[in-house]
Amino acid sequence: MADAQSADGTVGKALAVLDLVAGFGRPVRFAELQPLAPFPKATLYRFVQTLTNQGMLAFDPDHNTYSLGIRLVRLAHGAWQQSSLAPIAQAHLDALSLDLRETVHLAQLDHAQVLYVDKRNATKPLPMYSEAGKVGPAYCTGVGKAMLSCLPDDRVDNIIAQQSFHPFTPTTLTSPEALRAELADIKRDGHSFDREEHEPGIICVAVPIVSERGRLLGGLSVTSATTRTSLQDMAQHAPRLKQTARAIAQDVAAWRFPDQTALSAPTAAE
Repeated sequence: MADAQSADGTVGKALAVLDLVAGFGRPVRFAELQPLAPFPKATLYRFVQTLTNQGMLAFDPDHNTYSLGIRLVRLAHGAWQQSSLAPIAQAHLDALSLDLRETVHLAQLDHAQVLYVDKRNATKPLPMYSEAGKVGPAYCTGVGKAMLSCLPDDRVDNIIAQQSFHPFTPTTLTSPEALRAELADIKRDGHSFDREEHEPGIICVAVPIVSERGRLLGGLSVTSATTRTSLQDMAQHAPRLKQTARAIAQDVAAWRFPDQTALSAPTAAE
């Protein structure tokens, strides 16, 4: 991460500061940021002040704390409309949720993590980690593994190298070798499972959302609990999930979803 920040210069360092503030999940004092920042105190202070002046951070003088700024809300809303699958997939998620009456997740890859971009709760909601806007690990979530199974080998290698393989539960995959073996099965079957790998008692079946040209767009999952159903029963949802994923991909194509892996930054002449 430090190498990437160095290569990206000032912009990379400023974004690293935003990530630090966001990671606390609450207003944070400068003294709390300093031990975690990968650069000197004076540099950190300069970035914090610049980000505050630009509305990317907000300063509370009463408590001497910083939090994410309102400008980020506007940028996030624009990103949600332009780059997220959520607006396009909304009707499909509604129909799937109404039909299956279980929790439905829509996700995309954010570097080496799963970013949940939308969610529909079950008829009887279950307490679980995932919410729209949250990130989760790719190696032990059904939707994460489904998306990894569709990527080129070099990109899979890069993402696997960034996984912690922390054993959240007794069934968590804890090695690159175990994950690679399962990804081969997922590629063959076209769907993946979460076998209580991230949260005890929570299971799911998931599929990737892929364009006609084979580009990964995102992932779709149906989630339930072992107290309600079994993995065998959840597997019966796979055909419906695949059908919905194809429908979302078709709508994406009609909307001309930007190919972020192919687009390059415009030159000065453009």
